[in-house]
Order: sequence, then structure tokens, then C-alpha cells
Amino acid sequence: MKILQITVNHMQEPIGFAFGNRIYLEFSAQTSAKIAEVKKRVIISAESKLYDSGWQDYIDNSFDVKLKLVPRTHYTVTVFLKNNFEKTQKSTFFETGKMNEHYTAKWIGNSDKSLQNTLLRKKFRLTKAVTNARLYITGLGLYEVYFNQKKVGSEFLTPGITAYDQLTQVQTYDISKMFSNELEQELLISLGDGWYKGTFGFDGGQNNIYGSRQMAIAELHLTFTDGSKRIINSDSSWQTTSGKITKSAIYYGEDYNAAIKIHDWQPATIINHELTALHDRLSLPLKIHEYLPVKDIIHTPKGETVLDFGQNHAGWPEFYNRAASKSTVKLEMGEILQDGNFYQKNLRHARAAFEYTSNGKKEWIRPHFTYYGYRYVKITGFAQTPKKKDFRSAVIYSDLKTTGNIETDNALVNRLLKNIIWSQKSNFFDVPTDCPQRDERLGWTGDAEIFSNTALLNMNCYAFFKKYAKDMLIEQKQHKGMLTMYAPAMGNDAGGTAIWGDAATIIPWHAYQATGDPAILRQNYSAMKAWVDWITNTTNTNNLWTGSFQFGDWLSLDGENPAIPTGKTDEDFIASIFYYYSSLIVGQTGQLLGNAHDAQKYFAQAQRIKKAVQDEYITPNGRLAIDTQTAYALVLYFDLVPASQKKHVINGLLKRLNKDNNHLKTGFVGTPLVCQVLSANGHHKLATQIFLNEDYPSWLYAVKLGATTVWERWNSVLPDGKMNPEGMNSLNHYSIGAIMEWVYKYVLGLNRTTFDYQKVTFKPNFDFRLKHVSGSYESSYGKLQFAYQLEADQLHTIKIKAIIPFGQIVNVILPRSQNANITINGKTTSGKIILTNGNYDICYQPDKSYIEYYDIEMPVKNLMIDKELVKELMPINTVFSFLQKEKNLENFDSMNLSTLNDSLPFINISKQEFKKISGILNKTPLMSERRFIHERRTV
Repeated sequence: MKILQITVNHMQEPIGFAFGNRIYLEFSAQTSAKIAEVKKRVIISAESKLYDSGWQDYIDNSFDVKLKLVPRTHYTVTVFLKNNFEKTQKSTFFETGKMNEHYTAKWIGNSDKSLQNTLLRKKFRLTKAVTNARLYITGLGLYEVYFNQKKVGSEFLTPGITAYDQLTQVQTYDISKMFSNELEQELLISLGDGWYKGTFGFDGGQNNIYGSRQMAIAELHLTFTDGSKRIINSDSSWQTTSGKITKSAIYYGEDYNAAIKIHDWQPATIINHELTALHDRLSLPLKIHEYLPVKDIIHTPKGETVLDFGQNHAGWPEFYNRAASKSTVKLEMGEILQDGNFYQKNLRHARAAFEYTSNGKKEWIRPHFTYYGYRYVKITGFAQTPKKKDFRSAVIYSDLKTTGNIETDNALVNRLLKNIIWSQKSNFFDVPTDCPQRDERLGWTGDAEIFSNTALLNMNCYAFFKKYAKDMLIEQKQHKGMLTMYAPAMGNDAGGTAIWGDAATIIPWHAYQATGDPAILRQNYSAMKAWVDWITNTTNTNNLWTGSFQFGDWLSLDGENPAIPTGKTDEDFIASIFYYYSSLIVGQTGQLLGNAHDAQKYFAQAQRIKKAVQDEYITPNGRLAIDTQTAYALVLYFDLVPASQKKHVINGLLKRLNKDNNHLKTGFVGTPLVCQVLSANGHHKLATQIFLNEDYPSWLYAVKLGATTVWERWNSVLPDGKMNPEGMNSLNHYSIGAIMEWVYKYVLGLNRTTFDYQKVTFKPNFDFRLKHVSGSYESSYGKLQFAYQLEADQLHTIKIKAIIPFGQIVNVILPRSQNANITINGKTTSGKIILTNGNYDICYQPDKSYIEYYDIEMPVKNLMIDKELVKELMPINTVFSFLQKEKNLENFDSMNLSTLNDSLPFINISKQEFKKISGILNKTPLMSERRFIHERRTV
């Protein structure tokens, strides 16, 4: 029996975070004991024991502890497990920050507001040894802090992105081991404009969004070996001057002159800036998670020297300086090459460059107060021939642990899934941004809402989303319950649209569902209600949402006017459905938090909206008034269709997809849902076909054109490699990557049964095109792993492996297994399969094999590509000779034989011929399947 890991509020050993009055503890364990035999206990102590849960039955792996915390205190958490034979324990800690404690420090800065890089320093002497040192600090806009000339902490771009006038986060650093043996110590703060006052926002951005001058506040609390204490405060005793960064902004990049001699230190200016916005941190640190090496050095047709890092990402390039003193090197960042040359036009007003003037010292060089989204770096000013070893690229994103992973036997699919995770890494940059490269990089609420379930599977995002939920709550308070288009709003008051605004309810709800931790709901409950009430108070129609600007099905392909990206699906219809869903979520949240009155109110409201939607948009016989893929997907996904009408609506979706050549025409709203509703309603084969399409529009279209992240548009790059001329075009957008939720649920088979993943249903939907799939998801219980192989032998055996950590319970539902002999670890089993912690090998031969055969309903292009099949079909009817002509096949390739027969007067296939053709098709495996069978036999 062993405790593997303990998390505090979903973090490991957090220091200085805003904990509130509750601590949510989770732990994973390793034991062969049964769940019913195990008991758990937690003790929390500071100088003395503060909380003891006592021994409890192991119902789950969490403790939700209400605890009165005090400022600047170290708390030890010890978790115990035992059964009748053994006992074990493991400890961790957390530490509070300033909380609501009064600040003795002052805001300080330079008298010159125009400085691009304010330096602040404090030199002080120590005559006694330090046993404990905590630095409580923040800066506006961005800061880095150095103690005795060494950078404090491993994070960058602090204090992160917030509405700084409402929330300025204070970071806590343990610098106990950073003291020198010298008497004199030095604390140095370097400041940049960042999001606080740098140029930021649309159309070139605006300056001074939250303030007009750089400043910092700091308290260094020291404890000495003799028990005495001292506080070093930021105050008028500090000194200030200008640093070496001559210009810096998020879009602009940075100009850094290392040849500047730092001098002219003057007394720091006390700044009369309010303290009420100061708050212990919520943001996870922005860290460098890895370095990418240069994949290739390219010399372009224009004579440019370009570094290719092989992967689009967010962060910054670093280089080893060998340049002579006062010479200047420039790095410019871009996502793609055009005609083999460096390209930046899709970045719009973003300069996205780093200019460095050398001091002649050989050392690694990096930016400080900016970041970039890029794959390619154009370099100028290098006197020497650039070498790969002199460059690297820092991959920066919030400190999020990767929790999910999926691999298949399809290389294109694997690349797509990697692209989705890379786009998440690139855009989970303190807030969930839309893109990391152009003059935007804003916390768009709709993008985050659409992607939130996928995000929570890919990474441990709870703390990240809790901070972002606070950003949304702040904006709602400033806008009478309305949620702005992005949060923080950065001075833009526009908002109040469906999906984007519904992030107020959906993101907290999804985060709760993924973890079972209601803290985010408690934090945002008032804002969730306020959002729904705002819709109620502003709509023009009772129980529907009408009369407001809406984004609709943003960037869909079915709009009648291609210049208008809102799509064909009625915008009020979409808005009303999300009005219903948000009302339902608020009702569920009220019920969960013990507010019966609210629960009753919002449940009743949701039912009224549901009926109004049905009355307005669904006929009594079940015909949907809006014939778009997104409309069908919405009513099915949100269960708005009466049971008696569901089949009619599903058939409507199938017909619509058939008219659209089984390709998506959806935008932000419909894209995450179509495959899910198909698989959930017995049409997984079609869902898989849509997922695996390789031509435009499809997910794999981008992969085949070399994408290493997810694009904003289905055709951000055209087939000839040219950028789509539309002005809004990012190559690193995660929104349509929300399809990965479908892959987890319906391909891998991972389905959450309880909100914390303690109970899971493993229910894969097997498909012949993905015969080998493996994946994992690491919840707080540990890493749950599944893998399966279809057609493992000539008997069509399916082999499944499952590794289940202690505490999780997995219900296994296997396709085509009604009459199968199922063995688990070599022993035959029957009835319902429930598995707990352990390793399992499951085998069975399905009722029907997963070898796929041709059928009469297939598009003729699928038949005509198989020359052996065509040779056998040719004598039956002249239609096959007709289709052998390239132009004919091109014109009619998406039709099946029945449609051709009905549509073209010169095509005549008799019933007898159809029967003969069908017989041949039904006994002939697909060409790819024949290759698979041959390879399997060879092995």
C-alpha cells in the first residue's frame, strides 16, 4: 500500500495562492486491496493540529475541508490509508500568501512615466543568518525579480493577465536559499509594459488600457536563526533607473540593448496607487516546458536566412550571442513560408520581432516581456554563419500537466491529435486565448467554452479555468451580468452573445463535471445566475432569446453569403438553445449547492424555454424547421426532441449530410457536436467517415498540407500552399480541435460516469478504419489506460488491455459481444463486466467481424478505385464503362449507383443487375481490407 501523489486545490505544493476558506485534497494510491477494505484519513497542521478528518471509509479519493486559514502560514497535509493488514501515509504542504493582511509596503516607480523598462533596486545589509525568506511581490505591467543577480522563480510574464484595476495578483517566492555569504544583499525588479499599459487590442491596439506608468510593490519577510524577524518593504529607500529594454509590447516584441550601461540611480517615487485590487494569485505560472531545437536552416529565394523549428508553438526564440559589441541582431517570427519565403502578413499589426544589440559577451539571450506564436524565425545581422546549436525555442504555456493521450494506427489522425494538444499549449497562456501570434491573443470566451471539455481531458485545467472564471466574473460585475466577448475585456465593453456569453455557466460546469470539485461553482454561482437573468431581462421574446447581435455558427461554410461568417443556422435558434442550457446548468448548480429555491426557479425556466424552442422550430411530426447540420446536431445533443420524433430528426441529419457529400459545413457551434450525435445515435460509421475525410473541408485536410497546429479556418491554407486571403487567419487556433472529445468518448471509449471519473464506462465504438487504438487519461486517481486491437487473428479476435488505478471502477461494454465468449486474464466471464484496480487482458470473437465489405450504397468513387472489383463488375452493366472515363467519374463520384440510375436517363440498371452487383459487392472486402488480410496472413 502506497500513496503516490497528493494535490491541494488541484496543484502540487502551492505557495501563495488564493485558497479561500476551503481546501480540496485529492490523492492517488497503489494497493492490491479492495476499495471496501480501505479507510482514509487526513490531518492538516501548522504549528499544531488544525484539522483531523478521523478514519473514514474510502468512498472516493478526496477531502473537501472547510478551514480558517491565516496569512503567510505553512500548512502540512498528511494523508493516511489503512486496511486490516497495513497502513501508510504521505505528506505534502501548501502555504498561504498575504490574504487580507495589510500591506506595509508602498507602490513605487520612476518619476518618468514613459520608461519602457523601469528598474527598482534595494540594497541592504544582513548581520545574521536567514532561516526563512518569503518575497510577496507584484508589478504593473510585467515584472521579473532578481535577488543577488539571480532570477527569482522559474516563471515568466508575471503577474499574468487580469483586469488589473479589479484584480492584481501577488506572487509568493521562497528565496530562503538565495542569500549570499556577503553582508550586502540586492533585490532588483525589472518592469515592462505588458498587457497593463502596452499597445494591445484590435486594429493596432490601444495604449494604457489599465494604467499609464510602471510600478511594483514588494515585501520581503525574513526570519533569522535567533528567531528574530525583519521586513524589507518597497518604499522611498529604494532606487530606480531605466533598464536595457528600449521598447517592449506583446504584439511589438522587444528591443534589448545589452550595450547600455546602467547608471543614474535615483530615489524611487512613491506612487499613490490603490491597494484594494491586490490579491493572492490565482494564475498558474507561465513556464518554459521544453526547448525545441532548430530542425532546419533555410536560405529562401529572397536570400533570407530562416530557422525552421518544425513545430508551430508559443514562446520565444533564444540564441547564443557571439556578436561583437554594439552590433545588432534581429529575429522576426512567422507561422508559414510562402513561395519558400518568410511571411508575416497574417499577423496584421503585430511586429512580432526581437532586436538585440550586443555587449560582446558570449551568453544565451532571450526576450523578457513579450511572447510570440511561430514556427519560423527570420534572422538578420548575424556576422557568423548561423549554426543550429546556437538557437533554441522556448515553449511557454501555463503550468498544466498533460493528462490525456490517444494513438491510433492512422498516422494522419495521430498528427491531428498532436496538433490539437499543441494548439492548446500555445493558447492556454494564463487565459485561453484565440491565437498566440497576431494582434489579438485575447481570452475569447466562446473559443474557450467550445473547447473546454477537450481541454479538461488533455490537461489538468481545473485551476486554470477557475482563474479564468474569476476573470469572467469580474467582467460580469462591471457589465450588470453580461459577459464580454473576451475576458479580461481589455477596455472593450461589447458582448452578450450566445456561446461566448454562455461560457459564464458552461466552463464552470464542465470543470466541475471533470473533477467533482464544486469550488468553481461556489466562486461563480452569482455570476452564472446573473448571466441567465441578463438574457431574461434583455430578450425581445419570452422564453426565447431574440433581438441581440449573435455570432451564430461562426465560420461555418453553409452561409448564403460567404462574406458573412455567421452561417445559415438561424441565430435566434442557436441563442435560444444555449439560453435553455445555461438555465438548466444554473438549476443543477443551485441544487448541488443546496439552494432549492433557485433550483426550482431555473429548472422551470429551462422547461419553458425547451417547450418554446420545440413549438417554434420543430413541427408536430418531428420536422426541424432549419435544415442545417448544426441545427440537427444542437437539438439532438441537448435532447430537445421528443422521443417519438427523434428518429425523424436523425434521418433529417443523415439526409442533410448526404446532400453535403458527408462533409461538414459547420462552424464553431456545430463542429464539436455532429460526430458526437451521430455516434450516440447509432451512426458511428458515418461519424468516423466524416472524421477521416482528407479533402476540404476536413480535419485531415490541414494535416495533409503540413499543419502542426489546428487552423482557425477549414481552409486557412489553400491546396496550393497559399494563405487564404481572408484577413482573419490564424494557423494556431484550438476551436475546431474540440473533435478530440469525440475521439476520447467514442473511439477510445472513455466515458465519465461520475463527475470525478471515479466511475468510468469503457464503451468503444469499433470501426474497421481504426483497428488499433490506445489511450489514457490521468485523473486524480491515477492513469487509466485502454488499448484495443481489432482483427488480431484470422478468427477475428479482439484484444483489449486495460490498466485501472486504485479507486476507479470501470464498467466495460463491448460491441458485438452478445453471443461472444469473453475471457479476462484467461478466464471466461459472463454478465456485466465491472473492473477495479489492476491490469486486464480481455479477448473475444465478435458476433460479426470488423472486416469491411463493399455495399451498394457506397459512392461510385469508392468502387471505381478498385480495379479488380471493376473488372468483375464490367460485364454486368455499361455504367462501369461510363464511369471509367475520368470526366464522368469526376462529375458523379459522390453519387451511389441507385442515385445514378434514378438521375441519368442513359443509365439503366435492372433489378436483376442490381442484385448481381450487390452480391459481388457484399462478398468483396475493401481493397484496403484485402491488403490488411494479406499482411496478417503473412505475419
